[in-house]
Amino acid sequence: MAIDLKWFEQMETKIPTGEVRTRFAPSPTGYMHVGNLRTALYTYLIARSHSGKFILRIEDTDQNRLVEGAVQVIYDTMKKCGLTHDEGPDIGGPVGPYVQTERRSLYGKYAELLIEKGGAYRCFCGKDDDGDGEDGGKAFSKYDGRCSRLTEEEIQAKLDAGIPYVIRQKIPREGETTFHDAVFGNITTPNDSLDDQILIKSDGLPTYNFANVIDDHLMGITHVVRGSEYLSSAPKYNLLYESFGWDVPVYIHCPPVMRDAHNKMSKRHGDPSYEDLIAQGYISEAVVNYVALLGWSPGGEREIFTLDELVDVFDIGGISKSPSIFDIEKLNYFNSAYIRAMPLEKFADAARPFIRQAIKNPDINTVDVAAILQQRCEKLTDIPEKIDFFDELPEYDNSLFVHKKSKSDESSSLEMLNAVLPVLESLDTWTEESIHGALVALAEKLEVKNAKLMWPLRIAVAGKAVTPGGAVEICHILGRGETVRRINLGIQKLS
Repeated sequence: MAIDLKWFEQMETKIPTGEVRTRFAPSPTGYMHVGNLRTALYTYLIARSHSGKFILRIEDTDQNRLVEGAVQVIYDTMKKCGLTHDEGPDIGGPVGPYVQTERRSLYGKYAELLIEKGGAYRCFCGKDDDGDGEDGGKAFSKYDGRCSRLTEEEIQAKLDAGIPYVIRQKIPREGETTFHDAVFGNITTPNDSLDDQILIKSDGLPTYNFANVIDDHLMGITHVVRGSEYLSSAPKYNLLYESFGWDVPVYIHCPPVMRDAHNKMSKRHGDPSYEDLIAQGYISEAVVNYVALLGWSPGGEREIFTLDELVDVFDIGGISKSPSIFDIEKLNYFNSAYIRAMPLEKFADAARPFIRQAIKNPDINTVDVAAILQQRCEKLTDIPEKIDFFDELPEYDNSLFVHKKSKSDESSSLEMLNAVLPVLESLDTWTEESIHGALVALAEKLEVKNAKLMWPLRIAVAGKAVTPGGAVEICHILGRGETVRRINLGIQKLS
C-alpha cells in the first residue's frame, strides 16, 4: 500500500498545541463504576487546574461489550458530577469525531505507516498455528513473532492468496524500554518480556492498545490518566510513540480502589456503581468529594471540598502509589456533612421523592418535613422510615409515655394531654411560633418543665419515641385537625 506522507503531515497540522489537554475515554459498558468516576475526576481536575481542555472520547472498538444506552449513562453521570467537557461526541470539537468506531478509517492508515517505519508487521497466523492468533489461539503466553520474519515475497504471496491477517506491533528483541510515570516514577522493562500485541484485527477495527495511542496523539492529549493495571502495557505504548517519532504524554497511573485489603471493587461482586450510590441516597457532590480522596491527598486535615475547590488544590503529586479501600462509613460521613450544609430549598428538592414515598397526604408540606430531617439523616434513603408516622399514626404501647428524663409516666401524661388539648384547639394561628409559645406558656402555668409537657405530646402525635423534630414541629406539620385527633386518641389510650 502506498503511503501518502502529505496526508499524515496535514493531520499533524490539525493537532492542538500549547495547552494542557486531557481525555476521559470510557467504554460504554452500562454503568460508571467508582474507579472510572475517579479517572474521569482526576482527568478533569488536571485539565481545569492548568486552564486546559477536558475531552470526552467514547472507546467502543470492543463491540462485544457494548451495552445499549450506556453512552447516555456516561453523559448523565458526568453532568450530575459537574464534569463538563470541552470537546466530545455530543458537542464536537476541532479533532473529532470523538467516537472510535467513527474514526475507523484512520487506524488502518497509521498501521500501514507503522509497518513502513518498521514498528509493525502483518501476521497471517490463525487459531490453529503455534501462535496466539487474533482470538487467543493455543495456550501460549506470547506470540513468537514468526510472521515478522517473512520476506516481502512471502508476504505478497499470502496477500495475493487472500489469507486474512492482523497487524501486530514489532517489539525489539533486544534491550529494554524505560518509561516515566508521574506517580510511580521511572519503570524499566526488558523488551523480550513484551509481546507483539495485535494493533489491527482482521475485521479492520483497532484494538484498544493501538486506537488510544493514535487518538491521544491526534487529539493533542498531554496527560493520560488511567488505572495502574495498565502499567504493564505502558512500555508498548512508549515503543509505539517512539516508532512514530511522536512525543510521549505524561502518564498518571492510579492505584486501584479496593473493596478490602485483598479484593478490587467489582460490579459483579455487588460493589456499587455511581448510579447505585445515588439510588442508595447519596448526594452526587458528596460522592465526588469522597472519590477524589480515594488515592489522593490535598495535604493537611481538610477533607470537604467543592468541585471548584478541588480544582484549586489538586496536584498530581498528591496521588498515592498505594491502593485505596472504599469505606462506606466514611462516605456516610461525607454525605451527612453535605446534606447538613445544603440550602434548605436544595435539600427539599433532593428529599422530596423520598418524603413522598412515606407521606402521600398532599396537604403536608414537604419543605416543612425536609426542615426537620436535614440535620438528622445520613442518606436520603433514611427518610421514609423516619417520617412514616405522618401519614398514619402507628400502633404504640402506653409504656412510651413513661420517660425518666422528663419525669413522665402514664398518669402525668394523661394530665398533660388533657391540659394541652383545649389550648391547641383554640389557637388563633397555627404556626410553629404560636404552637411553641402556647405550650411554653402552658408549662409555666402548670409549673412543670417544658419536657414534662412536650414528651407525652410527642408520643401522642407521632406514636414513636424517636422522631425527627420535636412535638412543636410535628404538630405544625400535621395541622390542627390531625393533631387534635391524635391527642384525643392518646387520652383515650391513657384513660
